[in-house]
Amino acid sequence: MKLPGHDAIARQADEHLVPSRVKLPRKAVERPIRQVTKRLVMALLVLVATAFVVYADRSGYRDNSDGPVDLLDAFYYATVTLSTTGYGDITPVSDSARLVNILVVTPLRVLFLIILVGTTLEVLTERTREEWRLNRWRSTLRDHTVVIGFGTKGRSAIQTVCATGLKKEQVVVVDPSSKAIEAATAEGYAGVTGDATRSEVLRRAEVHKARQIIIAPQRDDTAVLVALTARQLNRGAKIVAAVREEENAPLLKQSGADAVITSSGAAGRLLGLSVLSPAAGMVMEDLIQQGSGLDIVDRPVVRAEVGRSPREAADLVVSVVRGHRVLGYDDPAVGELQLTDRLITIVRASPSAHVTPHARPLPGD
Repeated sequence: MKLPGHDAIARQADEHLVPSRVKLPRKAVERPIRQVTKRLVMALLVLVATAFVVYADRSGYRDNSDGPVDLLDAFYYATVTLSTTGYGDITPVSDSARLVNILVVTPLRVLFLIILVGTTLEVLTERTREEWRLNRWRSTLRDHTVVIGFGTKGRSAIQTVCATGLKKEQVVVVDPSSKAIEAATAEGYAGVTGDATRSEVLRRAEVHKARQIIIAPQRDDTAVLVALTARQLNRGAKIVAAVREEENAPLLKQSGADAVITSSGAAGRLLGLSVLSPAAGMVMEDLIQQGSGLDIVDRPVVRAEVGRSPREAADLVVSVVRGHRVLGYDDPAVGELQLTDRLITIVRASPSAHVTPHARPLPGD
């Protein structure tokens, strides 16, 4: 197996020693800095408005230090009044100035306090709400799917499982990149930022309660370590992993993966098939794209099919799953279909929503 040395693995682990945290999907809202800036501008506008109200009626105010009130004194009075400091060195003495204080300055003072205190309360409320959402998410999450790595392979895997009916709320993405997690939450998935080779990170993703785990990191050695850690935390989950090198697949299976896909080998075989037959390559590509054209479906045998041969089934049967064996549709061992069998079939997706393979031109046409 082509793995880096111990020092290289240690360096990679050190690079990923970032605080892991769960990030739930949320609706698009303004950035906190924009919210604070907007409230600060509103507070300054209230302060300026109050200062000009005082300056306009400056003849009704008296400064105990030098008598008349100028523009600077008006801003000073507005600041100490709105902040409820109230030194008392500048006071309204006329009836009109006092009336303006009652009807105008006091409401502005209340508005000023609401803007400033409201910002603090909103931050505290948002933190409390986020904590409540996180606790509720943890308590209700069961039999979900954990995807390690939100790169090209991870995204494609999520799209495929969601095309079969899995809800986005049942998917948790784990990735060391905060940008990748932000992209995942933007698409509606929950995300955990951190190194998936560390057990505490996987616990944050509730791996011990997951039904299936998809391992799709950038490196094969990372996939092996993640598989070992995930299998230790969850003995019953189905673990599917991807590797780049064919020779690393057996070690990944020994680490606890139920199925291993060699990405480079699979791409190479599809390339070779497309060279031999472009039409066959198009059909294979269509089959692995769930929800378009033709789909491969794993379904149980219905009662009406019991006792019949695979050729007599309602759908086009490719293989029969009996116990822990996968038998070809023409295998003599299949005989008649049993109620406990499962069928791997090829079905047509909705033709009204997707383009079928035969409707697309062949390369070179």
